[in-house]
Amino acid sequence: MENNKSTGKQIHSNRPFLYTTGIVSRLPESLTNKDRSGKPEDDGGFNLELARRQHEKFIMTLRKLKVDLSELDADEERPFCCYLDHMAVVRDGVALIARPGGGTEEEAQVDEIRRILRDDLRQKIYEIEDADATLDGGDVLFTGEEFFVGISKRTNSQGAMALAKAFPNYSVSSIKITDQLHLKSMMSMAGPGILAIGRSKEAKSALQQILQKSNFDYCTLTLPDDEAANCVYVKGFLLHCTKQEYPESYKVFEEKFPNDVRIPIPNSELHKVDGGLTCRCILVQKPF
Repeated sequence: MENNKSTGKQIHSNRPFLYTTGIVSRLPESLTNKDRSGKPEDDGGFNLELARRQHEKFIMTLRKLKVDLSELDADEERPFCCYLDHMAVVRDGVALIARPGGGTEEEAQVDEIRRILRDDLRQKIYEIEDADATLDGGDVLFTGEEFFVGISKRTNSQGAMALAKAFPNYSVSSIKITDQLHLKSMMSMAGPGILAIGRSKEAKSALQQILQKSNFDYCTLTLPDDEAANCVYVKGFLLHCTKQEYPESYKVFEEKFPNDVRIPIPNSELHKVDGGLTCRCILVQKPF
């Protein structure tokens, strides 16, 4: 692979994210105005019906992009059942079943995700063997070339090591975070080789760690809002924040990407209960 002579790092191959299938879930009535720690939010109240309409637009957009989705019914016993990204890390036909540090509710949901990935999507299942390991998919950023894992309240170093064992063909680097729920709460991939990142102190710290540890060169798209840096790139299209929610960040997307590849997706309500765009699904990429 070619190297950048000025940095000595490898040049990103710019391979597209060819997601072909995935898993989503409906929103339950039990999803109320609480964050994932159970504390009430003070941001104007949570509107479940609006959240469902916004989530439906997300699902319909993926289907229009020819992503074949398995859709789970809402589970009233699991208020956050719609946050599926945390349950598994899937690459190249291998599905690592995560072990989120979020309690027994999420541990129970993992069983259903495992079954779908194995039986319906024909992925090879890899389990975490270390009983002390915690790993949340929301802390796992895959760039197309390597993994970065946020060491957070929900993911520890043993979890990062388990991921490295499951995907030996990729470099895995740990990124320490303190004030965010997940690594992807403040960054994501906005395209092949393009890292979208927020502007907060925490985001800048994470970016500095990534630049120090990465094996590849990346373009950086800096956004005024950390939350807006959570976006989904699929099949050449970028699903990102709306103008109403984050006008300044929207302006950056508008300036940097053509209109025909951008799809604004509303997330105002699920954001009130700690949800980002990447949280809402597990996407399975076609192996190269």
